[in-house]
Amino acid sequence: MQKFYKWVLKVLGWQSEYPDFPLLDKMMVCLAPHTSNWDFVYGRLSYATLGIRVSFLIKSDWLIGPVGWWMRKIGAIGVDRQGHHSLTDQLAQKFAESDRLHLAIAPEGTRKRNPDWKMGFYYVALKAQVPILLAGLDYAEKRVKFLGLFTPTGDAQADIKAIKRRYIGVTARRPELFDLGDTD
Repeated sequence: MQKFYKWVLKVLGWQSEYPDFPLLDKMMVCLAPHTSNWDFVYGRLSYATLGIRVSFLIKSDWLIGPVGWWMRKIGAIGVDRQGHHSLTDQLAQKFAESDRLHLAIAPEGTRKRNPDWKMGFYYVALKAQVPILLAGLDYAEKRVKFLGLFTPTGDAQADIKAIKRRYIGVTARRPELFDLGDTD
């Protein structure tokens, strides 16, 4: 299947060679910028060319019936936004229970301009004691760039600025919607 996914990306004009990809069993994947629904397609296809399963979060309502079966098959993890439970704790537990888990999250939390990234991906990685793979969807180069691994230190403010700095120069599909905010 990897060859098929590489072919699809090539037809779409995207590159699919990732020699610098870290082969770790567990990691959080911070995938940015997120300004279009196409980001999911290119990100998912790029990961599939590596032959590695990547999971993602989705409203649990989407995991019902045949669509739900298919969504789970491609890596969906349902999120119940009702009630009082810690998603961070649940996802850290999922990492603890899994032999292999790559969980991709778009830190902006929306396709709209948002300089204040959601910190959930950071806190899950910190609690689960897994590194964060920084991945950039660069539409100028038509490739997903791996911008390195980041190990959370616990100083969330300093760490998020350091993470955002790695995305300087990455071109979003809709650049006017990508805002890194304060990186100094």
